[in-house]
Amino acid sequence: MCGIVGASAQRNVEPILMEGLRRLEYRGYDSAGVALLNNGRLERTRAVGKVQALADRLESEQNGAVDGRLGIAHTRWATHGGVTEGNAHPHLSSERVAVVHNGIIENHEPLRRRLQDAGYSFVSETDTEVVAHLIDSYLDDADDLAGAVRLAAAELHGAYALAVICRDNPEMLVATRSGSPLVLGVGIGEHFVASDVAALLPVTRRFVYLEEGDMVVLDPHGFVVTDLAGVPVEREVKESGLSIDATEKGIYRHFMLKEIYEQPQALVDTWQGRLSDDGVLASSIGPGAEALLAKVEAIHIVACGTSHHAGLVARYWIEAQARIPCNVELASEYRYRDPVVPKNCLFITLSQSGETADTLAALRYAKSLGDHGYLGTLAICNKPESSLTRESDLVMMTRAGPEIGVASTKAFTTQLMCLLLLSGMLARDESRSARLAADIRGVEAAVVSVLSLDEAIRHLAEQFVDKHHALFLGRGPMYPIAMEGALKLKEISYLHAEAYAAGELKHGPLALVDESMPVIAVAPTDEWLEKVKSNLQEVRARGGELYVFADENSGLDSGPGITVLDMPHVPDALAPIAYTIPLQLLAYHVAVAKGTDVDQPRNLAKSVTVE
Repeated sequence: MCGIVGASAQRNVEPILMEGLRRLEYRGYDSAGVALLNNGRLERTRAVGKVQALADRLESEQNGAVDGRLGIAHTRWATHGGVTEGNAHPHLSSERVAVVHNGIIENHEPLRRRLQDAGYSFVSETDTEVVAHLIDSYLDDADDLAGAVRLAAAELHGAYALAVICRDNPEMLVATRSGSPLVLGVGIGEHFVASDVAALLPVTRRFVYLEEGDMVVLDPHGFVVTDLAGVPVEREVKESGLSIDATEKGIYRHFMLKEIYEQPQALVDTWQGRLSDDGVLASSIGPGAEALLAKVEAIHIVACGTSHHAGLVARYWIEAQARIPCNVELASEYRYRDPVVPKNCLFITLSQSGETADTLAALRYAKSLGDHGYLGTLAICNKPESSLTRESDLVMMTRAGPEIGVASTKAFTTQLMCLLLLSGMLARDESRSARLAADIRGVEAAVVSVLSLDEAIRHLAEQFVDKHHALFLGRGPMYPIAMEGALKLKEISYLHAEAYAAGELKHGPLALVDESMPVIAVAPTDEWLEKVKSNLQEVRARGGELYVFADENSGLDSGPGITVLDMPHVPDALAPIAYTIPLQLLAYHVAVAKGTDVDQPRNLAKSVTVE
């Protein structure tokens, strides 16, 4: 969940590290720190708060005297220990070793006791300080820093990505990963590591995606990748297709708004090359996909958070289009029970980052079942070199591009598009697949039309500023969309929001409804519309204030206690995508009006790489 960046170069690396931290701040922003080897000394600076607080501290303390050509830096999302400067990374040992860490060391307590008995003093509450002291304890017995890191890593249990420097090895940076992402950036006379390629785009476009158990030793002159036993391994250097502009806000006030407006093109990018005049092309997701999908008799979808909502929508699509039973589960729950795997069942994971800890663990559990388990595994993901994509049999990329805002927008709708495409690939009725393909081609125009409601939604949002609670309603596949709308509102505006299937109102939630409780409903012209209208009357009868995003042909009109925003008519298959957009805009404008931090909401981070 934290962000790591490190560099060894023939120039001062402090500006590179600081820019890298700014680009990684979506991964955590409780505190930040940097350690540089400067004139033979390890110099560390840390600050509570966002990266700018660290930049201000550096400017006030250094007076331009730093020329550090080896360094590591970190932006934190707190796990072990509170948000304090003492718990911020990097952590030092004996003034000669500095470590930054993403993940959780599960056996940190016995290691801490052992190191305390050996004379090490601990000044933080973190599991990471254990790693620093452990590496230091091996330095005198190892040939160099790489050897000490190798010995220490053999004792660590849990998930980690580590970057380590040492005063005694003035050009060497050592990094290793197990369960947390890490990339190597390849330059000329300089090399880098980071949690994400976005951190390093200003200095290189050439990357090595480190795999599970890899360790890299780098300096300005080159790098070597080995396993933890020290055996060299071959890893391909790949050129990133991302541009620096893709990770900038441009004309937009916030990344979230930019990413909302990128959805029409992102959705086109997702379906392009996957449709023909006859339907959806299963072959577009890889060799053997067509044959494997033809055998599927059941589906399990496993995901977390927003991705789980996408899976819940997919259950309606897949069962309607392909007549295949589909079960959707939270990844954090799935792997702690003993699931029954039906015959010829496809296991599908959804993750924006491809490094979501619970989802990865669920995939590994599913694969461990072997011959008694699943027919195959499919990852739907936005990161092509992630752990999830590398470990799955089939991969369907969402092609959303970089998503920096913590609250997911285009990553969610492109996941929906992938799942809609998948329902067409699984459809045994070719005419269904052909109709679906025709509908999908109209998604860009539909979303552009919905975005034209932005100003009306901004005015609507002003009515939510003094509210403390909100209720979202939907039926059928719109129920998970209501869940997603509630999640967005609570994530970035801190307004408590819950979602219910509208038919469940009378089974409890009606007790909450009064004039101070806004109720937001989504009402396309589908088979549930008349039922939704009845549910809305139940709300009005209790004095509830209704805000309805309704199809322009729904017959719903604004009046006392009800505000209706007319949505363009869209095919049923596209309704979950189209109706997601206004709920994103509503959450965004409420958050702006309330003055919260839209892109970096409190207590959250973009990529959840710890359990």
